[in-house]
Amino acid sequence: MAAKKRRSPRPITDEDRKHVRDLHAEGLGRNAIATRIDRSPRTVSYLAEEMGLAFDRTATAVATEARVIDSKARRAAIIEGLYDVAEDDLAYLRQKAPVELVEVSMGAPVRYNAPRLPAQDRKALVTAVSSATTAAARLEALDGDPETNNARSVLGAIADGIRKLADAQEDDVGEG
Repeated sequence: MAAKKRRSPRPITDEDRKHVRDLHAEGLGRNAIATRIDRSPRTVSYLAEEMGLAFDRTATAVATEARVIDSKARRAAIIEGLYDVAEDDLAYLRQKAPVELVEVSMGAPVRYNAPRLPAQDRKALVTAVSSATTAAARLEALDGDPETNNARSVLGAIADGIRKLADAQEDDVGEG
């Protein structure tokens, strides 16, 4: 692929200034002016600033606000999904005996019942719950609602407790 040839910057002329002033007075935005006079938006911004002209940024502000709202909604959906994962994993962890397990032996699945999940599987579920709740709490923090600070603190404490429980179960695995 051939490199794009850079052309030398064209000197700014009084005619460029006049065009920017006139098109600005017509209400055109920076990018539209740049297209009309075959100049870069940066050059138009420079010329406008030089002449004390300002562009209406209302459309940009509205678009930015819409993006913020959309991102917040997306985060809310992800947070809900993370809490769903945590609840599902906790429900599985709490299930009563017997627990059906599947292992692969000589390439074939072997199903059997056990009185409870093996320690390494319990630890993996506890770690998954901790990860999901921690990730959800971090995403909630992005939206900066001051009323949720206490809830985040509680969630953080729960996640820390779950991690400690997982570490303790790991110690039990090594002993058993």
